Amino acid sequence: MSYNKGQTWGALKKAWRGYKVAKVQDNKEDMMKYAERIRTLQKELGLDQAKFPALGLTT
Repeated sequence: MSYNKGQTWGALKKAWRGYKVAKVQDNKEDMMKYAERIRTLQKELGLDQAKFPALGLTT
């Protein structure tokens, strides 16, 4: 399934929100899930991928 840029940006915003909630709750499993989603969406949009050193996502 293909999404347009607006939908991808919306998904990215929701993923960041989910990551922040998971971080406040100290839920490492959800933090990793959202971090991976954020990086995937950023790649689709041609953006630099965020680094999450605490989760081992630094490249």
